[in-house]
Amino acid sequence: METPRGFGVAKRAVAMLARPDRTFDRVGEESGDLRGLFRRYVAPLAAIPAVCGVIGPLIFGFNVYNVGIHMSVVGLILEAAVGYLLTLAAVYGLGLFVELTAPWFGGVRSRDRAMRAVAYSATAVWVAGLAELYPNLGLPLGVLAALWSLYALYLGLAKLMAIPEERRLVAFAVVLLALAVLGVARGMAVAKAAELGGPLSASYAPRR
Repeated sequence: METPRGFGVAKRAVAMLARPDRTFDRVGEESGDLRGLFRRYVAPLAAIPAVCGVIGPLIFGFNVYNVGIHMSVVGLILEAAVGYLLTLAAVYGLGLFVELTAPWFGGVRSRDRAMRAVAYSATAVWVAGLAELYPNLGLPLGVLAALWSLYALYLGLAKLMAIPEERRLVAFAVVLLALAVLGVARGMAVAKAAELGGPLSASYAPRR
């Protein structure tokens, strides 16, 4: 089996959201094609929050306690572009980390399997990027999606990297720490890119 393409990408995304355990069993049977994985799955899905993160704020803006916050168009585009590129880099970097550390916990060392574990587990976060079309929904749905993606990552480490059950939690904690470091670095870079696009503007609209 190969990395899905076309309509198969949507089916794989739905399967990862509905039954990540069974889906990872099928993923483990696929042949290695890292270029195809990134080109046909990671790149298009990671583009969802990037694109929606520009369109939503332009239409609705953000509202925090009746204060409407608006970003410049340039700032939104820079934020989305930098965030998108860093997301691709983070997936690859975390995949390398999983590949290198899996043997420490009794798992197999396989770049192909590590990249698939990381890429497919992020599905929920990317699909939840659709909520960015209405920014006030983006945060709560994003939190729920992040929790589901972490659960999927835990399953991926078990099923694709073959980490024994007695060491699985420790391995997951180590990967989670690396993910947090990457997340902080990405967040700082994205925030700096947004600043380059110009200052925020705000307007107050009291409830009636």
